Amino acid sequence: MRIRMLHREQWLKRPLHEVFEFFTEASNLDRITPPWLRFQILSVSDVALHAGTYINYRLTWHGLPLKWTTVITEWNPPSEFIDLQAKGPYRYWRHRHTFESRNGGTVVGDTVEYAVPFGFPGDLLAGRFVSRDVSRIFDYRIDQLNRIFNATEALD
Repeated sequence: MRIRMLHREQWLKRPLHEVFEFFTEASNLDRITPPWLRFQILSVSDVALHAGTYINYRLTWHGLPLKWTTVITEWNPPSEFIDLQAKGPYRYWRHRHTFESRNGGTVVGDTVEYAVPFGFPGDLLAGRFVSRDVSRIFDYRIDQLNRIFNATEALD
């Protein structure tokens, strides 16, 4: 199994507690996910997120409807949490979210480790395309977080 990795980091002009609070609301995931995925949360096992919370989603990838379940495996507010795919389109998916106070704002980090299904043939045939799509998804996420949290920069 070939594990691929993506890392993104950005500074947001808001305090740590405010940014982390945004991520504790599962419904906000829809706000930072590209519309072309037609992303929808189907259920969340707990009202308040914590280690052991399961989140069930539905999305469309290149016209293919998919269901996906992740579980929060680590919950360390307000500095990090990790979700792991329990069931879904990847052979492996681990997403570490980090939050750090810096320069009067918050640095948000995303580190994703993932592997495409079907082993070597799957990686050979689709790995490059999946990596491109994962990058596009997280580029969109950065743009949306900038819009949500840094919108007041123009007013300063």
